[in-house]
Amino acid sequence: MTERRFVYLMLAPAALFLGLLVAYPVGLLVFNSFFTVETITPDVREWVGFENYIDALTSSRIADSAWRTVKYSVFALGFELIFGFCAALLFSAIAEKSRWHRTIFALPLMVPPIVAGLLWRFLLVGQIGILNYGLAAIGLIDDPGDIRWLSDADIVIYSVAFADIWLTTSFVALVAYAGLTNIPRDLIEAARVDGANALKRFWHVTLPLLRPVIAVIIIVRGVDAAKTFDLIWIQTQGGPRNQSEVFSMNIYQRMVRFGDLGEASASATLFLIVMLVLAGIAYWKIWRPSHD
Repeated sequence: MTERRFVYLMLAPAALFLGLLVAYPVGLLVFNSFFTVETITPDVREWVGFENYIDALTSSRIADSAWRTVKYSVFALGFELIFGFCAALLFSAIAEKSRWHRTIFALPLMVPPIVAGLLWRFLLVGQIGILNYGLAAIGLIDDPGDIRWLSDADIVIYSVAFADIWLTTSFVALVAYAGLTNIPRDLIEAARVDGANALKRFWHVTLPLLRPVIAVIIIVRGVDAAKTFDLIWIQTQGGPRNQSEVFSMNIYQRMVRFGDLGEASASATLFLIVMLVLAGIAYWKIWRPSHD
């Protein structure tokens, strides 16, 4: 048996597993998107071609939920990158002494999203939220009811992102720290000898060498934030007045509440295509150092 054939033989179980759990559901999703299908009678199908896609692309509610998804993802990912890289730089500065700090910092990763959503709902809800009482105690607001994090339509999409930021900033920090440990120290020392201060060393040496790490973080966390459902649902269920309804929640509503499997499948297919395109762009623009 040749080495290549042996490799294919070893990969066959994993390929079959992925085919059953990934390829088949995705294929069925795309197939259903071309039909009118109701969840009550999934065996009854009526071919409608691209009508479901046209309805999805022209729906104002879907467009609004897509825009809220963009705002939620950019807000959450932006703060996770800032906080995560600051923590990673701190861990790198204290080197081996950061072992326990990294362990404690990673604890939120062990919290299930449902539990994190409930926790932040109790922290933010109405006049009884602990966060508002803390802000009132230090004088930043006059009354605990001054800020309605989860009931103000203007800020709710950002408020529900707090749980996401708290939950996964540690992931960004640990991945960034792993990238920092792989940067040759002689490059940093050479930049220091040349007179570059800490900011210039980070901008011209550290950051370019972290491009693959940044690409991984943006792809993994960007897609994960864009498809967030449970964290937001447990806090607001899309309210108030659908102002925290993101794209994944809109798909859920169309399929479960309205029973329109065909249009929900079309929306999910469009969502999948957009995520693949964005992941490809992130890989091409960030991961490939030779591409400008």
